Amino acid sequence: MRKCILLMFMNCCFLFQAQNFKIIQKPIDYSKEKIKLSLEYMKEHHGLDQKTPKITPKIIVLHYTAGGTIESNFKYFNNLYLENQRSTLKNQSPLNVSAHFLIDRDGTIYQLVDPELFARHTIGLNYCAIGVENIGSKAQPLTDKQVEANAELVRYLSKKYPIEYLIGHSEYGVFRNSKLWKESDPKYFTGKEDPGADFMKKVRAKLTDLKLKSQP
Repeated sequence: MRKCILLMFMNCCFLFQAQNFKIIQKPIDYSKEKIKLSLEYMKEHHGLDQKTPKITPKIIVLHYTAGGTIESNFKYFNNLYLENQRSTLKNQSPLNVSAHFLIDRDGTIYQLVDPELFARHTIGLNYCAIGVENIGSKAQPLTDKQVEANAELVRYLSKKYPIEYLIGHSEYGVFRNSKLWKESDPKYFTGKEDPGADFMKKVRAKLTDLKLKSQP
């Protein structure tokens, strides 16, 4: 009887957690022109000649937005073209950066792009990576609720897709000499510090059972 009660309690906890986990759909405009630019990027930078901008996710990359709000970042990611100030990126492609998910400081998760569609967020790995942006910056550290939300989202995505790796944006450079790295321009690389080593440590501590790798 005691064992049955314990199992019932565990099942109730699981259902409660599953019910609380929610992804709000907030899609950015994936127009015909965006599809065209995405396919061009995939061909020119990743050497992939495809008819649709589909990806097979193997990596989840966590980022922070370096400021702003959900609405300001949504508006930014919804632009088709990069602004002129980001010349290093724009010289490689006019396609704007974006991410698949955007997480607010209270842990609310928004989906901007289908996880199986291309988004430009991590040089060399876009063709196989899901990007998760978090509202915050070095001066505005990410919250405990964002830690929880990222861990829940990674767990959810790992059940749906063949995810092997979980990295922070600052860690992507370790893939440069691996088979996973696909970037035609060897000079195209930018140093990153987001979302922070402490944040990654906290998220990974909640996902040890998944045995996700941080390097190739």
